[in-house]
Amino acid sequence: MRDIGLTAFILALLPLAAARPFVGVLLWSWVSFMNPHRLAWGFVGSLPVAAMAFCVTIVGCIIAREPRRLPVNAVTVLLVVLMACVTVTSFTALAPPAVVWGKWESVIKIILGLLLTACLLTDRWRIHALVWLMVIAIGYFGVRGGLFTLLTGGQHIVLGPPHTIIADRNHLAVGLLVALPLMNYLRLQSPHRLVRWGLVAAMVLSLFAAIGSQSRGALLALAATALFLWLRTKGGILTKLLAGIVIGITLAGAISFMPESWTERMRTIETYEEDQSAMGRVRIWQAAFAIAMERPMIGGGFKAVYQQDIVDRVAPGVRARADHSIWLEVLSEHGFPTFLVWLGILFAGVFYTLRITRLARGRPDLQWASDLARMTQVAFVPYLVGGTFLSFGYWDFFWTLLVVVAATHALVAQAVRQERGARLPALGLAARPRAVAYP
Repeated sequence: MRDIGLTAFILALLPLAAARPFVGVLLWSWVSFMNPHRLAWGFVGSLPVAAMAFCVTIVGCIIAREPRRLPVNAVTVLLVVLMACVTVTSFTALAPPAVVWGKWESVIKIILGLLLTACLLTDRWRIHALVWLMVIAIGYFGVRGGLFTLLTGGQHIVLGPPHTIIADRNHLAVGLLVALPLMNYLRLQSPHRLVRWGLVAAMVLSLFAAIGSQSRGALLALAATALFLWLRTKGGILTKLLAGIVIGITLAGAISFMPESWTERMRTIETYEEDQSAMGRVRIWQAAFAIAMERPMIGGGFKAVYQQDIVDRVAPGVRARADHSIWLEVLSEHGFPTFLVWLGILFAGVFYTLRITRLARGRPDLQWASDLARMTQVAFVPYLVGGTFLSFGYWDFFWTLLVVVAATHALVAQAVRQERGARLPALGLAARPRAVAYP
């Protein structure tokens, strides 16, 4: 019954996606981030739902002729460059071709979807709608996981949907921490008290779900996020003091709720040298870096450290496994040039958030953009800190957030230019024709 209902819902949205391409972007993003078809138990789980939504959206774009051009900004340009780079490194990859090109296809589809999304993010309300969808897609697992943690007393591990990038508890926990600031952005923007309190409840439950994942990396990311959130709190000393008290009480309350087994697991962070799992990550990091140093320009290609024969070449005795680091994942697979391109995309996102807050200062009409930029800065922290221990380098959810920030910056810059253009005639500073001297 669940399969039939979900299939009927998606099929009903496909004609709307063909008529309104941005609806198709929302549908494709929802399927990609949340993977609702993976929550069913029957035939819908094997359907290419995301591909269907993407193809219908492309058809809708042709019919509606809506995206006039690809917006040229640092994020979109670097995404195109990244697409070219990973294609080159795939031709020289060390892993079996079937493995390499399968991963290449997945990454290229993500980038093409991001570029299409960038084309259609043309106003504030579309940005707002996409952020809502992102929050709903990940927040669902936060609410469900938080309730599960509360009802079971934290005795069991919270997991994500199977066969997805957030299936693992560590990935799910970091994903929830990235989504938390976006929930807060929606809370700040919502005029309805019921919605605001609902988002507060979702944030609290998502916090319990992240802690209930029993992920040590997520705990480090949570601590870093709480500190950064406190540092970014607006106001004077009293405001910061109150914010610190609220954050501290919230975290202390959530942690104290967890059982002793959770506390014992978190304490192993201090003695990671004695933990086989932690030391296994250190060893695979060394192997991944060795691959990058052996092939600094092209790396080992997709999935290089997953192949035992490749790992044995640079680090005999180390078991082949995931990189468990966004930094070494990209570096070992594609080399230093592509790693710098990937890093440039992250820097571009940070730059746009800083510039948005500067341009929007003193502009009530752009307060929404400033709030989104500040919360995106907070979202960077758990991704970068938690991602240091996870293979999360190609996460489409976070890349979409960067596209959202770039689109927001374009709108803010346009609004500022329009205001300056309208102010010049009022001040008598309208451009006058220059005198031309004729011979």
